Amino acid sequence: MPEELVTLWRYRDLPEALVARSKLDSQEVWCVLADDNTVRLDWFWSNAVGGVRLQVADDDAEYAMSLLAEEIPAGFTAEETGEDYQQPECPRCHSRDVTFQSEYRGIALIFLSIAVVTGWILALPVWIPGKSWQCEDCRNRWKAEYD
Repeated sequence: MPEELVTLWRYRDLPEALVARSKLDSQEVWCVLADDNTVRLDWFWSNAVGGVRLQVADDDAEYAMSLLAEEIPAGFTAEETGEDYQQPECPRCHSRDVTFQSEYRGIALIFLSIAVVTGWILALPVWIPGKSWQCEDCRNRWKAEYD
């Protein structure tokens, strides 16, 4: 274990910190997440403890920051299958920082459960939730081309 640790980044949410740690681990950069167990037990504590801290050895800090600053690649080839994969991007701003999500899943389930409990299955409008992409940069939302 290195003597001097440097905090590269603070993450409010544990999943984002785990992704960053796995990126550094994949390049064999020694790193540790501080306060991750506290946040894992109760995420309300995240702001109180200053979030999950991603720490590396002082000697590796510059290289680790360059790895974390890399752009999301436009595409890649899966090693297991050999298939090419193109990253989705926002049609408005062309950012690759997008998320895939179901629309109105919770509302559709509420309507469905009310209809089943009351027996009015044909009387209530229950829609099938759709799938969409959302850009994290410009907040644009568009319909998914595939599920």
